[in-house]
Amino acid sequence: MLVKELHRDVTTQDGGSMRIFLFHPTIAGYPKAKFPGVVVFSEIYQVTGPVARFARQIASQGYIVAAPSSYHDFTSPEPLAYDGPGTDKGNEWKITKTIASYDNDATLTVSTLLSLPTCNGRIGATGMCLGGHLAFRCAFDPRVSAAVCYFATDIHSATLGAGKSDDSLKRAGEIKGECVMIFGKSDPHVPTSGRDLIRSTLTSSDVNFSFYEISGAQHAFIRDESSKGRYDAAVTGVCFEMLKEVFNRRLRTELGEAEEQEGDGMGAMVC
Repeated sequence: MLVKELHRDVTTQDGGSMRIFLFHPTIAGYPKAKFPGVVVFSEIYQVTGPVARFARQIASQGYIVAAPSSYHDFTSPEPLAYDGPGTDKGNEWKITKTIASYDNDATLTVSTLLSLPTCNGRIGATGMCLGGHLAFRCAFDPRVSAAVCYFATDIHSATLGAGKSDDSLKRAGEIKGECVMIFGKSDPHVPTSGRDLIRSTLTSSDVNFSFYEISGAQHAFIRDESSKGRYDAAVTGVCFEMLKEVFNRRLRTELGEAEEQEGDGMGAMVC
């Protein structure tokens, strides 16, 4: 599927402006085709080349992708460089921006997708690193049916945002859609104890979730640029299949109301 790229500058709650990069699938001869929407949250460098390529991949599967510029509070929509100064700025702004501002960005981006006449009304969220955490929080929005969170940082330590005291795990029970958590077992930013805490909290909060820990994978293993030798194309491909499966099932299929099932959950089949 071909992808058209554009952007929309939207007014934030504080009167500022946030740029949302849009990646829109197109089908020749069907200008009124409708697609599900997916919010893609970036890492600490904003919408870089790897993030844009990730967004295009999702869009080419038939999803309208919206990638917000998370650091609009501090800078232009341009991405930060994958270097020392860029990393320092990204890490500084990550804990300077308020949680309320992060959440307002998510709400605004979901609303922007739903306002498009070509959106079918179903929304998913995904992201990597900081973006994985933001996708997790985006799932608190009842309009979000599924979230796929790649190596989400700071959830286990509750250190995102101004004051380094977020409430993400405390609010896990608010997630009503399906959540997929993906981590590398060799990720120093989310150690074994942190992954165990996230998993146990999701379980005790009765969240519908899948939890994947990839042997040997490190932090940022899906980033195909400046990954410091951590990029793993094979594992990235497998994880993208996971994303496609849950988004196809949750955003494309009309599931109706859920009901309790006994045994294998398949129920009776009539042919």
